[in-house]
Amino acid sequence: MTPQFSADASYGPKFDPNLLVYQWSSLDPFSPNYKKKTPWVARENSPETFYETAVVSNQSISVDGGGGRGTFKMGYTRNDENGVLPNSKITKNLFNFGAGYEIAKDLVASASANYSKIDGMGRYGTGYSGLNPNQGFRQWWQTNVDIAELKEAYFRNGKNVSWNWSDTKATNPIYADNPYFNRYKNYVNDTRDHYFGNISLSYKVNSWFDVVGRISYDGTYDLQQERIAVGSTAVPSYARTNRTYGETNYDLLLNFNKNITEDISFKGLLGANLRRDKLTSIRAQTNGGLVVPEFYALSNSVSPIEAPQELYTRRAVDGHFASATFGYKDYLFLDATIRRDQSTTLPVGNNVFWYPSVAGSFAFSNLLKEQTWLSYGKVRLNYAEVGADAPPLSVYDTYTKPTAFGSIPLFSVNNVKNNQNLKPERTKSVEAGLDAAFFKERLGFELTLYKTRTVDQITPVTVSSSSGYSQLFVNAGEVENKGIEASLFGVPIRTKDFSWRMNVNFTVNRNKVLSLYEGAGGNIELASLSGGVTLNAALGQPYGVIRGTNYIYINGQPVVGANGYYKATSSSAEIIGDPNPDFLAGIGNTFHYKNVALNFLVDIRKGGSLFSLDQWYGLGTGMYPETAGLNDLGNPKRNTLANGGGIILPGVKEDGTPNDKRIDVSTSGGSAYGYPNNPPRASTVYDASYVKLREVSLTYSLPEKWIRKIHPFKGIDVSLLGRNLWIIHKNVPYADPEDGLSSGNLLGYQSGSYPAVRTIGFNVKFKL
Repeated sequence: MTPQFSADASYGPKFDPNLLVYQWSSLDPFSPNYKKKTPWVARENSPETFYETAVVSNQSISVDGGGGRGTFKMGYTRNDENGVLPNSKITKNLFNFGAGYEIAKDLVASASANYSKIDGMGRYGTGYSGLNPNQGFRQWWQTNVDIAELKEAYFRNGKNVSWNWSDTKATNPIYADNPYFNRYKNYVNDTRDHYFGNISLSYKVNSWFDVVGRISYDGTYDLQQERIAVGSTAVPSYARTNRTYGETNYDLLLNFNKNITEDISFKGLLGANLRRDKLTSIRAQTNGGLVVPEFYALSNSVSPIEAPQELYTRRAVDGHFASATFGYKDYLFLDATIRRDQSTTLPVGNNVFWYPSVAGSFAFSNLLKEQTWLSYGKVRLNYAEVGADAPPLSVYDTYTKPTAFGSIPLFSVNNVKNNQNLKPERTKSVEAGLDAAFFKERLGFELTLYKTRTVDQITPVTVSSSSGYSQLFVNAGEVENKGIEASLFGVPIRTKDFSWRMNVNFTVNRNKVLSLYEGAGGNIELASLSGGVTLNAALGQPYGVIRGTNYIYINGQPVVGANGYYKATSSSAEIIGDPNPDFLAGIGNTFHYKNVALNFLVDIRKGGSLFSLDQWYGLGTGMYPETAGLNDLGNPKRNTLANGGGIILPGVKEDGTPNDKRIDVSTSGGSAYGYPNNPPRASTVYDASYVKLREVSLTYSLPEKWIRKIHPFKGIDVSLLGRNLWIIHKNVPYADPEDGLSSGNLLGYQSGSYPAVRTIGFNVKFKL
């Protein structure tokens, strides 16, 4: 007997140690199992053993000093991190220097210079990609495949010996590469050089007025190299991206600080900011394969390379701003700001935008000092607007230049339609709050109510290809967020040697799409994803809702068709999930006993939906326990119907009577689980709630009498740290609900999910 190597699924005869079969390793001439039968059993080493224990080390040193007129500080930090995947490593080096010097009376110069270098090796593949090992482990796999045997097969000769042969001659893998071959041959490496710093002059004109001039720069240089080795299932290739970005800011600040009267204080600011940024990038890759294996250079391309993708953007924003803060007797405060920006990325006529803010607060506890039970109390109210410009190159249409046709140069219309009528994006927010503490700060809370409204959001939206474009830049619409943020603290016990402090945080946010641009048809598709679902901005709905096919219901029960499978809606535009949580909460406790401190934090998320592509495909390929086991008759589900197998799906028939149709689930093609029979996409939408032990730390501070004997240190703290230690509760099966694919504020989708990583660390802190 020979398994179907080309089938990347886990259906077939049940495991039997007495059944000997020719497995994938029997086709490998270098394997000890070559041309041998081996027992048909589940793997001894599951995909969990593919992951390695990551080790992170961090060392830093800083030195500071100075004299009568100047000070300086310099430091160095190195961080080494070996990842949980084989052949993954990140190395970071950071150098920093800062200094200040009094050139003359009231004239001070200061400067800082920083440089960091990050080298990455074997960055993790994500999503639905063969370079993400979890695409195989969670979606397309055979449960007889032993990870240790795959590791041995690769390291014997460095070849792509796969479990997923295209035929019994082991010609080549058909879908899946050996995961170790992917990690050691098809890896990505990258380097980032980051330079940032500033230089400034400050002149104190008099006791209440000073002038500051500052120039700052922040720049990066990135090199990313990607490779697909000869022997992979994909076409061998090499690609490199060079990217340079720089931002320069010129600031002039006039600061005022003077009491108007004995009771009224005043602080003011007048300023100007000029921001200039520039980005250049070029990406090129080989074409048609590699001539020489493992020689990664553009010149090693089988066919002439296509025209590189080149990008050059510039942005200039000129800003002028002012602020004023008034205080009355240290209990009434009023802040007001105004800013005017002019940006080159918006069309002339719409490229100037103003945004103000005003805030008031009343520290009523300063009027109730005789009330000893009240330690602190303040009410606050503010309104603010924030403006934003458009991405560069989104106003005027441009041409793209593809590879020439022979000797004939070609130009084509860009597939993104730009917009000469774009307006600035604005976010308007109002916030009210109450802060209070009682009984010498043994008990207290902070309560905030807020409402924000973002209008004229600038985004490229998907349009019909019949227009000649795939996307169009528009002011897409208006989104509202409103909610409550609350925190409560208490100190139940506080003695000379022992204290216990508890903190509770609670957040509720509700968002809603209030309007969309004309022509949107009530919906903007934000992302179209594998599995047949989309993320959307739907009019009148929360932002980011999941659309796909849903169950058809009768009296709240899912309808089963005559074939015994669930019926799905004809439309894939049904809203089947909202990724936004009902609330977020955190509970932290800190205990101090003499020189020992224990801290732990529990995080809670309630609600929010998540579509799992891992379950959609993995259930269909028989990867998960639900697809096996016993049925309601006490027989193995995967038996044929004639042998008492199969299942009856809960629900009702189309006439409303209970479903009693038994269906065969002995093969992947006939499975009622997952994708094979095209069930409603809602079948793999899950509640993303969780309760996690997020963090625990235990710190011991060496006694002061010991420290006095250890010069020049003023203190030494020794800590044991743990993070993401325990998922106490969750509803998403076999995965961490927090591990989802996301882009910006798009949530609610999981594919090739990585396992949760528990971090345990040891730290020694020296105080000078």
